[in-house]
Amino acid sequence: MTKLACGIVGLPNVGKSTLFNALTAHQAEAKNYPFCTIDPNVGLVEVPDERLAILSKLSSSKKIIPAVIEFVDIAGLVRGASKGEGLGNKFLINIRETDAICHVVRCFENDDVIHVEGKVDPISDIETIELELTLADLQMAENAMGKVERQAKNNKELQVVFGALKKAVNHLSQGLPMRTLALGEEELKGLKAYPFLTEKKVLYVCNVSEQDLPGMENPLVKLVREYATRQGNAVIPICAKVEEEISQLSETERGPFLEVVGLSEPGLHRLIRAAFEMLGLISFLTTGEMETRAWTIPRGTTAPEAAGQIHTDIQKGFIRAEVVSFKDMVAYQGRVGAKEAGCVQTKGKEYVVQDGDVILFLHN
Repeated sequence: MTKLACGIVGLPNVGKSTLFNALTAHQAEAKNYPFCTIDPNVGLVEVPDERLAILSKLSSSKKIIPAVIEFVDIAGLVRGASKGEGLGNKFLINIRETDAICHVVRCFENDDVIHVEGKVDPISDIETIELELTLADLQMAENAMGKVERQAKNNKELQVVFGALKKAVNHLSQGLPMRTLALGEEELKGLKAYPFLTEKKVLYVCNVSEQDLPGMENPLVKLVREYATRQGNAVIPICAKVEEEISQLSETERGPFLEVVGLSEPGLHRLIRAAFEMLGLISFLTTGEMETRAWTIPRGTTAPEAAGQIHTDIQKGFIRAEVVSFKDMVAYQGRVGAKEAGCVQTKGKEYVVQDGDVILFLHN
């Protein structure tokens, strides 16, 4: 089953652990000094999806199983991490194992919360981390180049890898991230064995103060937006402190509290959906008396591949998929009504699954 892992990164004291606590309602220690998070805290977070409760009601399901994202709260990074400063090496190993980066950036002034660099400057903070990741990638590419060069003389495939590594070294040497390097299909395939940190997609999470609610815009957020646009990355402003408070409330208390602070939904819902979208993931749905469930797949997945998320045997014995859109399931009060209205589509092996498809797989 496809599972996404997002690494929450940032300089010390920008609000990473507070955000993690809010996301997972899991109390990672949040203290006012660097490196209070030493081992990465890991939490599975449900992807908010209102469709599941609606389908569950239609099917009288015994349980609901939403899609999940894994969030990893990684130790705070400092200047020189690529050379092992602070907890540098540990940080870099942890981040290599994630699919995407949620980069928490401090966009609030508060004399009571110390800043590791002595001043609040979100762009400088971003560049500090980007530089450390780029230097770590450069070191990895240079080491790999040395090894591959010796083996590539009589091996055409390795010659392609060597050429791609050479391009990577030149690119990284200019302080540029791997995600901005144009490579051919064979080169990309050749570099798959090397988990470049700067190749990962980044979602900048601007941590703002309570005074910035409900709009969550301020001059510091504006600077991050301009920077992110140039890099082709996304921005989500959030007040981590308020989100942590929201996460500790009961369902009945949550609505009135959101109303008081002027929010229509928790900012974390926006963050989770943005992380899901950033990686090009969608959900198809299954529903019945036993359960209603969201299954995570990459956009562009075919029906047999989607079936394989449920069980490899269903993929192997795939005959066809009976597909109903979520909209039609609701309009005709379930699969039987949708079938009578002619809204159940029979799809074969070439069908590309769409977000919100409610699917019944037929197989040997």
